[in-house]
Amino acid sequence: MEAYHVIETHPQVAPSNADANSQYDVYGDHVNRFISCLGVASPHLEGRFSEQDILDQFTVGDASVLSEDRPQVGDGTARQAMADLFRTMFGAATGSDLSATSDSEMLDCFSYTLFPNTYLFPGVSLPMVYRFRPDPKDHRRCIYEVFFLRPVPSDGPRPEPAEPILLTDEQSFCEAPGMDARFGKILDQDTDNLFLQQEGIEASAKRGLTLGNYQEIRIRHFEQAVDRYVAMPPLRPGR
Repeated sequence: MEAYHVIETHPQVAPSNADANSQYDVYGDHVNRFISCLGVASPHLEGRFSEQDILDQFTVGDASVLSEDRPQVGDGTARQAMADLFRTMFGAATGSDLSATSDSEMLDCFSYTLFPNTYLFPGVSLPMVYRFRPDPKDHRRCIYEVFFLRPVPSDGPRPEPAEPILLTDEQSFCEAPGMDARFGKILDQDTDNLFLQQEGIEASAKRGLTLGNYQEIRIRHFEQAVDRYVAMPPLRPGR
């Protein structure tokens, strides 16, 4: 629910991810959002990478494997070059017309939280949904679901829903069929954090958490909604 963890948890993507200057917004009691710009370097790494470096890293994550015909920034920026590339690439791959889609929609990481357990990522380059459900047999555990979405084709039938793939606690997301290995590693890094956070909360002598004024505003907004529901009188059948 915050983006500043990127520099520590996902350092491999920091050269093309504006993490620490993400925008956070809250809407009513049950919805909040962040927007992280991609195709620009993290503020923590300002001045260390050229526009071409950023484009190389964003394209494949490792510039050393790129051939001579790799995408070029030219007179523009890495962000513009990446948006143009994605618009063409994703449009061809999905049979969709993305000519009217903005650069931000093409590139950036949008995350909307819908209380209590759903996270929507509606951007074209990262179209995902996260959902967390309680494990009915263990209050210390949850069921973590990741959905990947695709644009509806401009013509032809709508594809059938994908079959779910189940992983055990010990498995890496990289083991899921069709999972991009680099993105699977990012999901593994996040779930590794979850285990550490659970242990830390249970071991802490401090009552409650101290949250950042802005970077953790979504967490505060979420927990305030939890507090309101916990404080409600119990729902009695028939009343």
